[in-house]
Amino acid sequence: MPTPRPVGPGSVVPVRELTPVIGAALPVPDPDRLVHLQFRRFAGCPVCNLHLRSIVVRHGEIDAAGVREVVVFHSPADELREHVAELPFAVIADPDKRLYVEFGVESARRALLDPRAWLPILRAVLRSVWAIVRRRERPPATVPHGGRFGLPADFLIAPDGRVLASRHGEHVYDQWSVDELLELAARAPRPAPGTR
Repeated sequence: MPTPRPVGPGSVVPVRELTPVIGAALPVPDPDRLVHLQFRRFAGCPVCNLHLRSIVVRHGEIDAAGVREVVVFHSPADELREHVAELPFAVIADPDKRLYVEFGVESARRALLDPRAWLPILRAVLRSVWAIVRRRERPPATVPHGGRFGLPADFLIAPDGRVLASRHGEHVYDQWSVDELLELAARAPRPAPGTR
């Protein structure tokens, strides 16, 4: 049986409604905005937190560029809520990894073993330990739901559901930077006024 092709540029994402762990359900694709759908690992993941802090700091720029952030984790909703209450964007729990499978997002030992990931892992763990000691963050589960070897992925989805750009990470810290996301959003075709 052939392996399904991962979702990538040119793919069309069917309309669905996703329910964040905090807040109201939202459409993906969004009929009025680009959607940056990003796949992370588990609740409290130090490397994910390091990356998400860069998104939080520049969320105003991302929003002004017409991009809605939607972040997916493979942790249960109850576990995620403890870690994401302060985030200014939608966080989706996908403990059964249905979206991960649909979008071709993988897990592999190279997530942590790739030498390009070692410095970000060290920075993330040091930052996370300091935040936990100061009681600003909760520690992750000792045995995370869905495992530790998840790879990140990014998708930029147009209002009509077309995937404009994607990136399937090769290691745990292989994702779009905010600058890359803003550049992709600036190049994205916009619907003509009155066509929505």
